[in-house]
Amino acid sequence: MSFLLAIDQGTTGTTSLLLDAKTLAVLDKEKQDYRQIYPKPGMVEHNLDDIWESVAGSVTTLLKRQGTDTKKIIAIGITNQRETTCAYDKSGKPLYHAIVWQDRRTAQYCEQNKDNYERVCRKKTGLPLDPYFSGSKMRWFLDNVPAVKEAADKKNLCLTTIDTFLLHRLSSGKIFATEVSNASRTMLMNLETFDWDNELLKFFGVSRDFLPEIKESFTDFGKTLGCGFLPDGIPILSILGDQQAALFGQACVKVGDLKSTYGTGAFLLLNTGEELIRSQTGLLTTAAYSFKGKKIYALEGSAYIAGAAVQWLRDNLKCINTSPEVESLASKVSDLDQMEHILFMPFFTGIGTPYWNSEAKAAIIGLTRGTDNCHIARACLEGIALSLNDSVSSFKKDFPKLNDIRVDGGAAANDLLMQFQANFSQKTILRPKVIDTTAFGVAVGCLVAKGEISIEDLGKYWKLEKEFHPENNGYYSKKRDLWDRTIKRLYL
Repeated sequence: MSFLLAIDQGTTGTTSLLLDAKTLAVLDKEKQDYRQIYPKPGMVEHNLDDIWESVAGSVTTLLKRQGTDTKKIIAIGITNQRETTCAYDKSGKPLYHAIVWQDRRTAQYCEQNKDNYERVCRKKTGLPLDPYFSGSKMRWFLDNVPAVKEAADKKNLCLTTIDTFLLHRLSSGKIFATEVSNASRTMLMNLETFDWDNELLKFFGVSRDFLPEIKESFTDFGKTLGCGFLPDGIPILSILGDQQAALFGQACVKVGDLKSTYGTGAFLLLNTGEELIRSQTGLLTTAAYSFKGKKIYALEGSAYIAGAAVQWLRDNLKCINTSPEVESLASKVSDLDQMEHILFMPFFTGIGTPYWNSEAKAAIIGLTRGTDNCHIARACLEGIALSLNDSVSSFKKDFPKLNDIRVDGGAAANDLLMQFQANFSQKTILRPKVIDTTAFGVAVGCLVAKGEISIEDLGKYWKLEKEFHPENNGYYSKKRDLWDRTIKRLYL
């Protein structure tokens, strides 16, 4: 038997999957979490060595448990948290903590430059000028970290996303590359050329010398070398940012295919094919993937907080002991009259699509003396679904011919949340048997790179586990209207 190894480097931990290279059956997986660093309100950081240890630890544990002959691993695929930004020198030594995609420290910088550069950024990158993306984070490194400034002066600086950092470490510094779906999230790549844009590099003050080469998504990135926990010479053939990997893993390769991934945040991606559609409703235009010279685009809706809201109930309010318990707690609500005016606004790190308000804060409103933990739990799940529904509403306006929504990620296992999503969006929700679709997507990408399967054939590997049909209950339309009014009153 030959194997594929998929490394899914996420916001709170790293998951490694081992797959049968012939059947694409998932044989086993291992996740290792690492610490989250919060220096000040609105700031979120990761220690790059912590990330690397979680990669090494998850891979090592997985392969040891399976007794895998590592010489039979024929390829590695990598998927990663996208906008999280790293600064390290050419030896791989970190110069500062990674700044996480949720971090808002550059909000003032972005706001001050919106009048002059918002239009340019939108036109060239499909993105608003927002702290979410990597460009302003790179500027912050250069302006505020002496070690980064010194490395820049000595031309010994790497400013990259997580995929490049992992490639660099896996190859003992021999590989310095990224791919288009990650590069498209830096706010430095031109969507039409799939290359770094000189005007944007100048605006953010980032030298092209600090940035990696941009490659296609499914190609020979290089081979492992001297990383310690894997033998030398394993080819790395597939890289996608996590949301694009989920799109690919969900076999959303036809125009109009749509997926929603529920992780720390929640993200919807719509495949628009080779057409670069510029949203009129606040959606992002982004690269989906590229292969053999073909550029495939997507529209994206982003909610910064999804699973993290449930974690907040668990860790801060102590309503539940484990995240899955939120479903049973929320299910205890029998009288919807008690829920009619309760809204959980999960905006702990600002609002994404379609409003893009980086200063927004979370809130729970409409409480009465009769409100208890069950109502709060249900309101939390409703708030996640309503946040995502704002993006669905935008998709319907920009691209009316939407297919059903395919879902994945940890919270997709929550039946109640999925039913809420169907009810608020009035779209059928399809949940596959494999919900680790980010890792699955880059594993499949390895075989695409090798020429063993075609992109058009991906649908053969997608299997339905359960579907959720929308209910026409007046409660949900009233709640949706209340949500819209509250957003406009409190946040716009």
